[in-house]
Amino acid sequence: MPNEALANTVREVRRARRMTQAELASAVGISRQTVVSIEGGDYAPSVLLALRLADALEHPIDQLFFIDPTHEEA
Repeated sequence: MPNEALANTVREVRRARRMTQAELASAVGISRQTVVSIEGGDYAPSVLLALRLADALEHPIDQLFFIDPTHEEA
């Protein structure tokens, strides 16, 4: 499974809820830049942070974060 990667729908869900990155960051106690990194797939959050994000976005965690088996390294 070397091509697996953690993927997420944080950006899509946040936008659907009409929430800014700054609002989400404030709701979970992180910086806006950390939200940017998570949304871009550059940062994998801890389980606790992922749970906080799911709670703040009122979205199931398993639909917010998932394994992408088709990921290919650049």
